[in-house]
Amino acid sequence: MLKDILSISGKGGLYRLMSQATKGIIVESLETKQRTMIDQHYKVSSLNDIAIYTEDEEVPLKDIFVKMHQFENGKKASIKVKSSADDLKAYFEKILPQYDRERVYVSDIKKVIKWYNLLKEHTDIDFDKKEEEKSEEPSENEAQAEK
Repeated sequence: MLKDILSISGKGGLYRLMSQATKGIIVESLETKQRTMIDQHYKVSSLNDIAIYTEDEEVPLKDIFVKMHQFENGKKASIKVKSSADDLKAYFEKILPQYDRERVYVSDIKKVIKWYNLLKEHTDIDFDKKEEEKSEEPSENEAQAEK
């Protein structure tokens, strides 16, 4: 779901991985659809690899987006990113009650909300659909059975 969606340090917004290039990667902005080359000097993170600290474990970002989607009944976040710190924390506590208040900063909460809204507005990601653990291609035994 989120493996091809990237966050790039020093650049706002989210990007879709388009292609590998000799000296980096080619990405497309979700908002502007503008393509650009990103070299190895930038820190690039797949949203699939990002997690939020809780008191017990780390919760993958995709699970938080699913919880937000359910909380918001499939709509964009009802809170504004420019809301007060207390309001943002209260909102995030409704989404993830056990989040680690010492290690998750207001800036992190703002990013999660902004990214969720960007994904809702500029992608067709289905937050209701459960991701399949196995690949879409049939196994060797399944392929043999079809013949």
